[in-house]
Order: sequence, then structure tokens, then C-alpha cells
Amino acid sequence: MTRAWECVLEGSRHSSVSTLPIRSTINDSWHRCADGGINAQQDHAPIETDREVVEARSRGSWELLEAAARPFATIGRMLDGTGAMLVLADKDGVLIDVIGDKRTVFDGKDIHLGIGGKWTEDVVGTNGIGTALWTGEPVFVHAAEHFCAGIKRWTCAGSPIRDPFDGKVIGVVDLSGHPDIFRPHNIALVTAAAREIERAIADSQTAERMMLLEAFLASANNYRASDGLLIVDRQGRAIFHNNVTLPEGRRLGNGLRPSSMSCWSPELTGSGFLDTLATSLPETMRDCNVCPLELDGDIRGAALVFQKNSRGRTVSISRRPSERARDESSIIVGQSKAIRAAIDIACRAAETDDVTSLLIEGETGVGKELFARLIHAGSGKQTGTPFIALNCGAVTKELFGSELFGHVPGAFTGASRDGKAGVFELANGGVLSLDEIGEMPLDIQPFLLRVLEERVIHRLGESRARPVSVRLVASTNRDLKEEVSAGRFRRDLFYRVSAVTIHVPPLRERGDDSLLLLEHFNRKLAERRDICPLEFTNEALDALQAYRWPGNVRELRNLVEHLHLVARDRVIGLGHLPAEIAEVPGLIGSAAGEGSVLSFAEAERQAILKALAAEQGNLSKVATRLGISRPTLYRKLEQFGIKRSYA
Repeated sequence: MTRAWECVLEGSRHSSVSTLPIRSTINDSWHRCADGGINAQQDHAPIETDREVVEARSRGSWELLEAAARPFATIGRMLDGTGAMLVLADKDGVLIDVIGDKRTVFDGKDIHLGIGGKWTEDVVGTNGIGTALWTGEPVFVHAAEHFCAGIKRWTCAGSPIRDPFDGKVIGVVDLSGHPDIFRPHNIALVTAAAREIERAIADSQTAERMMLLEAFLASANNYRASDGLLIVDRQGRAIFHNNVTLPEGRRLGNGLRPSSMSCWSPELTGSGFLDTLATSLPETMRDCNVCPLELDGDIRGAALVFQKNSRGRTVSISRRPSERARDESSIIVGQSKAIRAAIDIACRAAETDDVTSLLIEGETGVGKELFARLIHAGSGKQTGTPFIALNCGAVTKELFGSELFGHVPGAFTGASRDGKAGVFELANGGVLSLDEIGEMPLDIQPFLLRVLEERVIHRLGESRARPVSVRLVASTNRDLKEEVSAGRFRRDLFYRVSAVTIHVPPLRERGDDSLLLLEHFNRKLAERRDICPLEFTNEALDALQAYRWPGNVRELRNLVEHLHLVARDRVIGLGHLPAEIAEVPGLIGSAAGEGSVLSFAEAERQAILKALAAEQGNLSKVATRLGISRPTLYRKLEQFGIKRSYA
């Protein structure tokens, strides 16, 4: 095996190599790695160490993680002491979950076989995860079969996980350990685990499609049975049809995604869902009305209604850009004056093209990226435009120029062989969010300032100027004025990026918003897991409201996730809360009398009644006060039996 590997490294494709003991899967992979310039002496994979970036990737893979939770828990318990570990990677080969023998998990850290590690073939050579992603088939890679010398003391078996809807590979489950754990049937184990994860995803998708159908039926006031109807999910995949014929004359079958539709149904997640969907439709399908479908306050799909005998109309989005932006603000949960003032500034800034640079200030965890997305959603030129985010704190000083401006082939050691576009090019025509801009090296800042003023970039190693039109939304948890005074941030760049400044208040300054957010995260998590929401005693709610929340909204969300995992009886008292929250002044010693349980449903009903009284029955103002959309308010009124003539 070693001789065959050496032949590949020497560039030999002589026929004698075929007589050496190497499987075709491994041979093909080795040659891909050699042709791609992979360092054969490499002893670890690259890894993302920024916690926020890792958490963001995990949130983006929540469906995969939830589907894998049960098989991972079952298998993980059996791996203790076996020398094996089970890992879950997303579609990009980045590890998002690890479980198994503690010693092996610890050893895996030496090669970055842990959460955040990237294990695609093009960065770490032949391995069970990356090669399974490349081939789309279950693969085992044993010891010397790895391409990189520093990983040959491991064995692994990986199986791709496919989306049950369209068959695309969305992740890999892999069993890894030292060579003595190798058994031929390891590949059967991971394949069975992959199939169980796929079944769980299929069940989840089926449930979501049913909820989308119910959401349409609840809002379909003007829909007639004779109209054409096409309902798509958040990926733009058709899940239901009625009286709809494709351009080729073929009817669209329920739950099917013909290849003819792949040209117009890209990933449609994020704040630009409706506009992206509208502009992606083929000309023959633009004679329709587009209706957003919301689940739990988030747009998770859309209904395309083709009215009978209508001719020559274009896609009609019923809301103006400013209205879209204000609806997008519903993802920023809260009704306090401080948060509503910040949302208002963001919406007004988004509506004008005169503001090309904005600065969002706020402590870690307050949700600064949500405001950047809100500005993107509210832009008058937002239709189909990109939103690109870069965390400046996660980029090394040496790679900053390449990340921002891109590079040409061979611009520096380690540069991509095909060259690379920077984030300014990728965001052209849209919004570029530079998170933690205060972390940007001082010697890079003049180049950023020049791009903002001249609106052209030069890739590293290239003399050609490339025009860019980008709205920059910078964010920071530092006091940039102090950074300027200390000489760590350029004064001219500060004034350039802070043309409009939005201060996002910490959670401790937002009054009752902590309880609104608690209810929001509790309900969303319960719906995703198809379980009942948690209930909180009055003492627990008092403690949560009195707590200072140094980690802000992120800390609150993490607490709710933790409580969902550890609570057995679904009722949360002071004893379930961390000590730093439970032991607040005035509440110590009150745990003995847990008090009555206040359900979120009752709290929600009371909040609506109070808002109706305060706003004298004006439903638009009530919805704004509660931080929900009018359709959601209507459903709540019906749910709680509150008469609309209440006021």
C-alpha cells in the first residue's frame, strides 16, 4: 500500500502500479489529491475556531442535527470504551456533531477531527468523510489508504446522507478511530445510521409541508378552486399543485421536482425569499400572485396563485419594500422602546440609496447580524441581490486581503489554483456585512477605505480594476471611538463606515423583552421537535426577568435549548435554572414554594388583551406593539376566542 502511495506521489501512472494492492476507489481519490496539490505530509484538517461561526453553521444545519439526534444518542452510548467515535458532517464536509469513546474523541482533536473541522478531499485528502462526499457512496478508508501521512494512523467509514426530497447529498455520518477498530461491517453501521437520519428528515419535511398547506388554507380568502395553485417550500421545491401545467406541457406531480424546474428554484432561504422567488420564475409562470406562507412568524414557503382567464400580468408582490422590511423586523422579537427605535432607524436607512455605509454597535449576542439582514431586506434594490457576511475576527491577518478583495491564481503561497473572488465581488449589487470590524488589522484598513470611496477593487496580484456597488453594514462590540483614540482604528475609516449608526441595546435594557424572547424560542423549539412547550412557574419567570443576561439574546436562546434537553416533566422551576439566574436578590429561598404554573398560552392571551386595551382596539397598532404580523394576530384572536369588537 505504501509503495502504491509513493508511486502516486512520484507522479507515476505506470501499469505496474495497477498490480499493487490498492482499491480503485482509493486509487482514484489519491490521484485527485495529487492533481489538486494536496500536501501529502499534512497531519491535520483545517478547523474553524470562532465560536460564533461554528454556532451559525450549526443553526444552518438544524434539520440535519435534529434528525441525527436519536441515532447518535443510541449509537453513542454503545461506543464508550470501544475506541470508536461517530461524527456528523454537513454538506461542506464540516463536522457539526461528535460523540463516542472519550479517549478517542480526545485523540481526534490532534488532527482536528472535532466540531468545526473541515474534512473534504480538497483540503485534507482521502478520508471517509470527504471521499464519501465526492463519490456520493458509502466509503471506508483504512490506515495507509489515507492520502495524508499524518492521518494514516486512523481508520474511518463514512456514508452520505441524502435529502429524501431531491436526493442531494446534505451530509455524511462517519465512524472513526485507530486502526484496531477496523471491521468490514463498519460501513454497514454508518449506512444504517444514514438511512435512519434520512427517514427522520423525511418525516420532518412531510410535517412541514402539511403545515404549509394549512397556512395557505388559513389565509386563502380569495382563492377559487378553478385557479391554478403551486405551493413551494423554503428551498423553492414544489410540494403541491392544482391546475398548473409546466411550459413543456407536463403536469407537476405532488412532491416531485422535475428537472425543468431546477432552473428557477434555487435556495430561497433568508430575508430575500419572496423577491428571489419572483425573479426566478420563468416568463411563462409570471402571471400569478405570490403569497408568503409563515410558520411561527418566519416565512417558510410561498403560494403562487394563477387566476383563471388572467392575461399579461407580472408577478405581484403585494407589499412595498419598506413594508417588507418592517415585516422582516418580526424576526427581531421585542416591543421595548429601545429595540423598536433601533428597528425604525434600520428600516429608514434601508429605504434610501443615499446611505451606503452603516455601523451597528452592540454587545456580543444582541443580534447584530439580524439588523444587517433587516437592512438588506428593506433595500429598494434588494430583489435578488446577495447578502454576504464575513466575521473579521475569524480571518487571519495574512488572509484578510484575499478574503476582502480576492486573488488571481498563484498570487501567493497557498492561493487557489483557479483564483478566488473576494467578499466585495460576491456582494456586488447587494449588502456586505463585516462583523466585528474592530478586529480588522490596521494595515488593511486603508485598502478598505479606498474601496468604499472609489467603489472598485483589485484582486491580489491583478492590475485590472473591478467596479463594485456594495452597501456596507459593519458591526462591532467595541467602542470604535476609543479604538480610534488608542490608534487601533483609523479615524477616516470610522467616519466613513459610521454615516448612520444603529445601537442595538443589550437585553438587560429591554424590559419585558426577555420574556417575549423566552416564549419565542420555547415555542419554536417545541414545534421543531413536535413536543409541547415548556411551562414556567411564576418564580422562575421572575428570576429570568430579573437576570442581567451578560450573554444577551444568544445566552437566552442557549438556556432554552438546554432546558428542553434536561427537563423531564416539562415544568421549569427555580431548581432547573442555573445558579447565577436562580439566586437573584429577593428570590433566594423561594424555591420551596414553587407557586402556580403560568402557561405561555395564558400569558400570551393576557398580553393580547392588554395590548388591545392600550391601543383602543386598533389591530395594526396591537400587532406592532406585540411584535407580530397582523395575520398572526388574527389567528391568535381566533385561537383564544377574543372578539375583534373587544375594544
